[in-house]
Amino acid sequence: MGWALGANNASNVIGPAVTSRMLRFGPAAFMASLFVLIGAMLQGRSGIDTLSSLTEMTLHQAVLVSVSAAITMTLMTIWRLPVSTSQAVVGAILGVGVLNRHVDTATLSKVVTCWVGTPIGGALMAMVLYRVLAALHNRFQPNLLESDSLVRIGLAAAGAYGAFALGANNVANVTAVFVRAGHLSVSAATLIGGLSIGLGILTFSKGVMETVGSRLVRLDPFSALVVLLATGFTIHFYTFIGVPISTSHAVIGAVLGIGLHKGIRTVSSRTLVSILSGWIFTPFVAGALVLALVKLLGES
Repeated sequence: MGWALGANNASNVIGPAVTSRMLRFGPAAFMASLFVLIGAMLQGRSGIDTLSSLTEMTLHQAVLVSVSAAITMTLMTIWRLPVSTSQAVVGAILGVGVLNRHVDTATLSKVVTCWVGTPIGGALMAMVLYRVLAALHNRFQPNLLESDSLVRIGLAAAGAYGAFALGANNVANVTAVFVRAGHLSVSAATLIGGLSIGLGILTFSKGVMETVGSRLVRLDPFSALVVLLATGFTIHFYTFIGVPISTSHAVIGAVLGIGLHKGIRTVSSRTLVSILSGWIFTPFVAGALVLALVKLLGES
């Protein structure tokens, strides 16, 4: 599950920097893997607590939830769609909750509300940051070489921060079900989750980056910097709330914010529709998969 998350969601924190040709994939992926692990271990507990409260779960059910969500994420990654790992996990957890006839509706409502607010917040943050950073750039007027260096350094810093936020917020999607089942401590869960996410980033994340960084809206290096900063801030905000949100929702919102700022014609409507379809179907696919696996393998 962690591998699938890293392979799909690395695009959200370093994709724009790589596809804008300002950072090479190898060093960027290594940096992201390191900071994902640090973020998971330092701030991963709150999200784990939230997902753990959605329903009761046995170890057998936890395994089926994880497998169902991982299969869903892997399918979406093969199709090069940046979708929500949080939606895949919650969809699978709700499938188990239906079987157990127990779902914490208050926690579910909180999670869904944050899902809706994530892309909107990402878009608004990107539009504000674009104006602020552009004003600063125009005020100090660095030459072309200085501007290139500043943007490159900024992309590296923003990618590291976004990776930290990704680990802190999304490690719950990987291991919370096993904490709930009583077979992992929180510290072990954050370590295992962080390492597995990093492995996914290093080995299989490049394809989805092309969708985020070049097919939806063509990003110049300055716009890529704005997107990464907006995404990192949005993810980290929800980490403090304690809700694992979709980093895909955050980055797509930020990319669309840039597109709207530049003019709606720069947005690829075809790619946008494909991404939105992935978001809608992800929780249903994961929920259906876990129900099918329970029926096939039994509940014990």
